[in-house]
Amino acid sequence: MKAFQEDLSKFESLNAQVLGISPDDVETHKRFSKELGLQFPLIADTDQKIRKLYKPGRVTFVIDQNGVIRFIQEGMPRNKALLEEIKKLEKKPQ
Repeated sequence: MKAFQEDLSKFESLNAQVLGISPDDVETHKRFSKELGLQFPLIADTDQKIRKLYKPGRVTFVIDQNGVIRFIQEGMPRNKALLEEIKKLEKKPQ
């Protein structure tokens, strides 16, 4: 999460929305956000509906404006690769 926060302005400059999702509750997310200084939304998926739609675990998705998954990265985020994938979306007709 800290890696996303560190590059948040780069994501925002590409019109990308960073979201964090976990099964933790809202109060846990509030504490976590405050502790790490996160300035992007965290979604509390307490009923795990989102998790069932996507792959569980530490996974990052780049989803275009039409809701199509364009890139999947498992494990720790590599922001440079994610930013490159987002830049590619600008060049594709939607």
